[in-house]
Amino acid sequence: MLTVEKTSIRFWSEDDRPREKLRTKGAESLSNSELIAILLHHGTRQKSAVDLAKEILQVGSNNLNQLGKISIKELMKIKGIGETKAITIAAALELGRRRQSSDLLDKPVITDSSSVARCLQAMLKDYNKEVFMVMYLNQANKINHTEIISSGGITGTVADPRVILKRALEENAVSIILCHNHPSGSLKPSRADEILTQKIREAARYFDIRVVDHIIVSEAGFFSFADEGYL
Repeated sequence: MLTVEKTSIRFWSEDDRPREKLRTKGAESLSNSELIAILLHHGTRQKSAVDLAKEILQVGSNNLNQLGKISIKELMKIKGIGETKAITIAAALELGRRRQSSDLLDKPVITDSSSVARCLQAMLKDYNKEVFMVMYLNQANKINHTEIISSGGITGTVADPRVILKRALEENAVSIILCHNHPSGSLKPSRADEILTQKIREAARYFDIRVVDHIIVSEAGFFSFADEGYL
C-alpha cells in the first residue's frame, strides 16, 4: 500500500512544489497539471494533487478547451474529486473564458463582425447546447449589456422577441446584435434562424431599434447575417 509520504506534495523538494514554484518562478513556469493541482489544494492517500490533476486533464483529452466542456457531475466521477474541488475547477475555467472575451467587451466601439465573433466564440464555445445571446448597444455603438436570453437542446433554442426588446428598452439600446452558437459545428443558418431574425428585426423597427447583425458561431468559425447580405 502506498504511504502518504510517497504521494503528498509536502514531502517533495521545495523547488518541485507547485505553489512554491509559482511564487519563485511565476505561473508561466508551471504545467497545466501543476496549475490545476494548486486549485485542488491536496490529493488523496493514493495520489498527489498533481497526479489527480493529470487524471482530470485526461478526462478532457489533455486539452483545456475540451476540459471546459466537462460538467461538474462528470468531474465528480473522478475518484478524489468531490463537489468542492469540481466547482473550484469549473470556476477557474469560467474565469479563463471570461478573460478571453473581455478585450472586446471593454472596447469602446464595435466596428466589425469578426471582432464580435471572436468574443462570442470565447464566450459560447464550451456550451454543448444551443444558446441565444443578445448584445445591446448604445448610440455610440458601445456594448452596454450582454445577456443570454435562452438556451435549448443540442439542435436548437427559441428566443422570444418580447423578452429581447423589453431588455433593449430597459438598457436604452438603439441597436442590438443577435447571436447564437451551433454545437454541431455547422455555420449554415437554418430556416428557423432566418425567420426568427426577420421577426425580431421587424418588431424592433417599431421601437426605432436596429438589428445590426445576427452572428452564428461554432468552433469552425462564424457566420454573419449582415456580411452575407441577409440583413
